[in-house]
Amino acid sequence: MLNGSLFAPAVAGLRLVSPVLPVTRHVPFVLQQAILEPILARLLAAPLAMGELDMLQGRWLKLTITDLGLSWCVSRDRLGLRVCRDQSADACIAGSWRDFLLLASRQEDPDTLFFRRRLQLSGDTELGLAVKNLLDSLDPEHLPPRLWQALQALGRAARDL
Repeated sequence: MLNGSLFAPAVAGLRLVSPVLPVTRHVPFVLQQAILEPILARLLAAPLAMGELDMLQGRWLKLTITDLGLSWCVSRDRLGLRVCRDQSADACIAGSWRDFLLLASRQEDPDTLFFRRRLQLSGDTELGLAVKNLLDSLDPEHLPPRLWQALQALGRAARDL
């Protein structure tokens, strides 16, 4: 659990950067891809190795951060997870950066976000729900401890914005 001394900088930091986050849409896609693919490979290494993401084999899930104008299509191939810009997506999960952060930090329940229409699922809902359920089942304790602590602090800060 984080103490208040770590939480205050996270709130201040998010307040500072949130107005400039939309600029991230101008980051060249090749750089976004070069950052996202290794991060996803590391964070999802166990589910990948166990075949839990095979549902994405030959299929595309689009993640859209609506308020930032960013989107990525994610699929699974024989080498791992792939991130592309524009693919014909089988399913799409869309929401604000804040709601995705709340979801990732476990500050909000994914079902609550979907039922309140803060996250939208379109296309093949079975695929989208399968991915959502898989991600929701992941144990955050398997993340590097500092990453999980930072994610929690940022999630708490986002909740208070």
